[in-house]
Formats: sequence, structure tokens, C-alpha cells
Amino acid sequence: MKKVKRITAFLLVFCLIFLSGGIHMDAKVVRATASGKKVAENKTAVIDYSNISKGYVMVKYKVATKVKLKAQVKCPTGITYTYNLEPKKWATFPLSEGNGKYQVTVFTNISGNSYATTVSANFQAKMNNARAPFLMANQFVDYTSSTKCVKKAASLCKGTKTEMQKVKKIYNWTIKYFSYDKKKAQSVQSGYLPNLNSVYKSKKGICFDYAATMTAMLRSQGVPTKLVIGYAGSAYHAWISVYSEKDGWIDNVIYFDGEQWNLMDPTFASSSNSSSSVMKYIGNGSNYKAKYAY
Repeated sequence: MKKVKRITAFLLVFCLIFLSGGIHMDAKVVRATASGKKVAENKTAVIDYSNISKGYVMVKYKVATKVKLKAQVKCPTGITYTYNLEPKKWATFPLSEGNGKYQVTVFTNISGNSYATTVSANFQAKMNNARAPFLMANQFVDYTSSTKCVKKAASLCKGTKTEMQKVKKIYNWTIKYFSYDKKKAQSVQSGYLPNLNSVYKSKKGICFDYAATMTAMLRSQGVPTKLVIGYAGSAYHAWISVYSEKDGWIDNVIYFDGEQWNLMDPTFASSSNSSSSVMKYIGNGSNYKAKYAY
């Protein structure tokens, strides 16, 4: 009886903690938190770099304004990522280029293309997990556990055991569910960011929409995934790289060749079933030039 009482008491405590939010069962959907432990701040803006060990930094412009706002993340590799900001709203940026010295700066537009520094922070990043930036939501891949494509990923990947099984399931569903939006591709404006629920509802999108959707789905299933922006030939495109425990980072595993989406077989080097088009692509490493990873 004492053992039964102890088990009952444990279950009761567990339920109370779960209901109060102390334990998050949906552990694969990682959300950023501005904890305020390490900040650079003034009356106008704040940069929260409390969680650089987890691979991200958060920025907020605190004052309502119609002036254009930007944030820049200068990375240890020399690459600079530039983002648009919305006032009074937290934005999450990944530390995409690994460990090292970063500088994050918030800018306010003065006139034309001229911007003034509002606040800046310098810090040395040392991450607990090198893949952490690619396992969570950020400004470019914005999702929660209730996002429709994330729920779909949970359904599709139920019972799967490997990263590549999940990649194939999600890829096959995506190319069947969505159609390419040629009209949107011709009219899309600079600074566009996908709203994943809107994209899901419309059942169509541009390459950025496809890539952001698949990235969110894979990350929510615990698969480290990079949404890569760069050039396919002379065209600006988005594609996907994923991390496999067996093979490490598989670059361009899902890519857009300007006409259609393709899934690269990660075992192409030893597989006799690889298609001629994939092998042709593999043989020409200059086809895709990555510029940014989100």
C-alpha cells in the first residue's frame, strides 16, 4: 500500500507540474526566450544575448514607430546577416556561423539608405550544441507546436526511425500538397518572410515558402535543418541541408533547380539507383552557392 501511495503521489505531483507549465512535453519544438540575464539596452531598443550557448540572440525595438528598422548580426566568419525589424516585437536570430565573436546592432533609418546605430552588443559565443541554431524557430522559420505544417509533420513521421526517413516523408508530402506560385514569384517584395499557416492554407508558394515549411517540419521532428539562401546558377533560390547522425551535414539535400524540387539521395555515392539528373547535379558543385543559412 505504501508503494502504491508513493506512485500515486508522484503521478499527482507530475500532473500538477505539467499543467502548470513546468514540463514541456513537446520538447522538439524549441522556442526562444528573452530571459534578460545578458542585455545591451537603452530606452529605444534591447538586445538579449542571454542564450548564446543555445545558439540564438533576440532583439526588440521597444518604441512604436513607422521608421524602417534593421538589425545586423556580424559573424566570426566575416559574414553579416541583415534583418528587418518590426517595432514592439521580439525577433529571434540564429548564430548560424558557429562559435566565435559576434556583433549585433540595431539600426534606425534616418533618410534614404542611411541608418543610425541605436544599440549594439559584442559577445563571444560558445554553444553547447553546434547544431542548436538549426533546431529551433527564428524570424525566417517561424513556427510553434500549433503551426499547421508542424502538426502535419507529427502525423507523417509517426513511427519513423531515421532522419532520412523523415526527410523523404516530408519532402514527398510537400511537393504533392503545394503548387508553385508563379504570380507570387513575379511580385514578391524584398524582405518577404513566409507566414507558414497562410502558406499551408493557400497550398501554393515560392521556393522560400517551400523551404521554410520543410525546415519547420523537420526541425519540429528533431532533425537539424538549415534553410539556405544563395544562388542556383544566376538565380536567387532557397534550399535545404540536413544533419544526419550517420553522415553529418548533407548539403542541398532538398533543392530547387529552377523548374522543380528534387530530393538528393544521401547514399548517392554508393547507390546504383541514383538518377542521372541527381548524379549530374552532384558532379557539378558549382551549381549551388550558399550565401546565408537560417
